[in-house]
Amino acid sequence: MNLFRLFGFVFLGLGALGIVLPLLPTTPFVLLSAACFARSSERWHRWLLANETFGPMIRNWEDNRCISCRVKTIGILTLVLVGGYSIVFAVESNGLKIAGGVLILTGLTFILLIKTCKEKAG
Repeated sequence: MNLFRLFGFVFLGLGALGIVLPLLPTTPFVLLSAACFARSSERWHRWLLANETFGPMIRNWEDNRCISCRVKTIGILTLVLVGGYSIVFAVESNGLKIAGGVLILTGLTFILLIKTCKEKAG
């Protein structure tokens, strides 16, 4: 198996886990997966582009190096609400709370620094 294809599946799996795990981001892993598949498997790259959930986000990134306001909003809300809940209620160790806070701030910084796609008129 091609190394890029293997990484494509690994990143896609991490992105899928990020849907349900509060501190694991989905968007960067899906974008990495698409980049790996673009270099290794036209079939899997097309499959990702055709996916209703991930396809528009990947096309925005590949065409314009941006993510939509909706994707940014979901990412920010998920990090703040679920990550914040985890830090406040699910973690007892102060060290882990600090580490979780650093991860959340890193994720928020990453999301906020990515260019937001301009909305299409009409």
